Amino acid sequence: MQEITVRKARTADVVAIHGLIQPYVDRNILLAKDLVVLYEAVQEFCVAEAADGAIVGCGALHVLWRDLGEIRTIATAEGARGTGVGGRMLDFLKREALDLGLERLFCLTFETEFFGRHGFVPVAEQIVDEPTYREILHSPDAGTAEFLDLPWVKPNTLGNTRMIARL
Repeated sequence: MQEITVRKARTADVVAIHGLIQPYVDRNILLAKDLVVLYEAVQEFCVAEAADGAIVGCGALHVLWRDLGEIRTIATAEGARGTGVGGRMLDFLKREALDLGLERLFCLTFETEFFGRHGFVPVAEQIVDEPTYREILHSPDAGTAEFLDLPWVKPNTLGNTRMIARL
């Protein structure tokens, strides 16, 4: 594996991000994201860039509330899996979360071993208090609906584990 740099994503990276996540969408591991949605959220993403300029990984940090963010859309290219790229992106996103003043990070994942190695633990209880829950219900974001465990996203979340980490 060549040298990798993790950096904030740019609009020029969006097509590559879309290409990275599509195999995971096809296997029902990640939610599908249209290009327009990725462009609108590009500021939430980081990418792992190889020395030759190829984008070999992506991940996103989405703020859910004052103290809580969600790690989303961690994906690596086939040749980058198992090389530490995902962990480096997660570390980058954790630093971003701290810079924003977040105290906790949530994820909904099939990759419990990966997230467990990075300080996440499974959680079953509601992660936010009732007044916060009612406020977050106003979000139109599908990922936020997953976080809230709303019935209309259940088919997308079957088998996933809710995990959280304190920063």
